[in-house]
Amino acid sequence: MGDQGSMNGLLQWSIKNSDASRNNDTAQGADDKRDPNRGLTAEMLAQLMGGPSDADRMRDAMSAIVVPLDQVDLENKMIAWDNFEQLIENLDNANNMEVLGLWTPLVEQLENAEAEMRRMAAWCCSTAVQNNVKSQERLLAMGAVPKLAKLATEDESQAVRKKAVNALSSSVRNYQPALDELEKSLPESVWKRKGLDAGDMAAVDEVIQTLRDQVART
Repeated sequence: MGDQGSMNGLLQWSIKNSDASRNNDTAQGADDKRDPNRGLTAEMLAQLMGGPSDADRMRDAMSAIVVPLDQVDLENKMIAWDNFEQLIENLDNANNMEVLGLWTPLVEQLENAEAEMRRMAAWCCSTAVQNNVKSQERLLAMGAVPKLAKLATEDESQAVRKKAVNALSSSVRNYQPALDELEKSLPESVWKRKGLDAGDMAAVDEVIQTLRDQVART
């Protein structure tokens, strides 16, 4: 939905409350009970008060994530990652990543030399695509499925592998193109059944569980 949707919502709220105020001029009791903040989202309040929008916070977080460590240390990058992950839990914010140009830098972090950066990148991929076909499409288009498969099976960090498996699990469920790409990206020791249906949760679970078992053993 993005900034325009928030502005439209703010306008609608303003109109409704202006109408309510006019209609209730003679009903002081009703005015006393009416909550003027009802119907306002955090995004709308931020715009009303002149604060940064979710889009601004997402861009700021990613800026802190991608700059060199001599400009933003790892501890503060982790804070930026946490902020970013929380923001994209919101479906509209996750869908707004494409408009803001945030998918490219996110996927690039899957290959960061620092394990914690790879872990958080995989985590954010998982959050963005969960129950979100639009984000599943973008993840696939950005070439992230093979990268996540490599992390899940080869990364030296078990924490990274776990998050990569979670991201793959979310990216392929009910989305056949991503599942087909994953089939091409995993070794035969993991992928034992060809031509799986992304809507077959039992079959998808079998593949994902095989990956999880492999992570737990190594």
